[in-house]
Amino acid sequence: MKVTDHLKNANGKTLFTIEVLPPLKGENIRSLFDHMDPLMEFKPKFVDVTYHREEFVYKKRENGLLEKKSTRKRPGTVALCAAIQNHYKVDTVPHIICGGFTKDETENALIDLHFLGIENLLVLQGDGIKNEGRFVPDPEGHKYASELLEQIVNLNHGKYLDDDLLNSTPTNFCIGVAGYPEKHFAAPNMKTDLKYLKLKVDLGAEYIVTQMFFDNKKYFDFVDRCREAGINVPIIPGIKPITTKAQSNILPTIFYIDIPEELADEVDKCKDNAAVKQVGIEWAIRQSKELMKKGAPTLHFYSMGKSDPIYKIAKELF
Repeated sequence: MKVTDHLKNANGKTLFTIEVLPPLKGENIRSLFDHMDPLMEFKPKFVDVTYHREEFVYKKRENGLLEKKSTRKRPGTVALCAAIQNHYKVDTVPHIICGGFTKDETENALIDLHFLGIENLLVLQGDGIKNEGRFVPDPEGHKYASELLEQIVNLNHGKYLDDDLLNSTPTNFCIGVAGYPEKHFAAPNMKTDLKYLKLKVDLGAEYIVTQMFFDNKKYFDFVDRCREAGINVPIIPGIKPITTKAQSNILPTIFYIDIPEELADEVDKCKDNAAVKQVGIEWAIRQSKELMKKGAPTLHFYSMGKSDPIYKIAKELF
């Protein structure tokens, strides 16, 4: 079932959904299922699965020169989505990114997903490779999420890259995109950021999932700005509980978000990470209750491989 159908069928009730990371290379599927099993108690209507592109490492040869080698730290998203959907009978939402893919490779991945009966996608530009400093697209790929989205919309209309393909079968993907309550780091201002978000909605995006945030006012303001800009699709809030002291400094650096002073002060008072985790859980519960009260379509939790905090939060809410 499509994400948008799940939201409609909820009749205004806030749903519980999660995002998971593929297990590290060398682990098996059981490590992911062990993480997900406790959260199935709350019957998530869909599960997002992130995509992690290749990275490059430099290995020293015997002659002293460096050899650049491509490596993947996590297995592919397509197979994991199929495994999760088969094991739990729950809809999955694979992340589809620009980086590291040619247009042909993107089409092949989408064809595989269509064959597997996966109906939902979250379309993203994706991160740059660490040693490149900024996002660099594949020469035969897409630079922007809006371009990738257009390719998927074309497939939904039966238009493949091969113009000579006859009697092609249209796909039927429900397409989501990312939204940034605190502005995408590459946008010069919020107005410009919303302009490009509206472009993606106008091109065919059917829902928005936000970057994590810790101040609900920023989410509510973001929704209001979107509505004023003519963006009327569902806007799903993304939530992540803080679990370690280091995260209060790391998360703002990686995701370009603010930690509210009250939360930062509470974390700073904690003697250890066990205390921080409890503070993070309590903060997320308060966040979630307010979001539910004001009609958030679903609470979408970024698990990042840690199910215990989310289980404790969900136990209080669902």
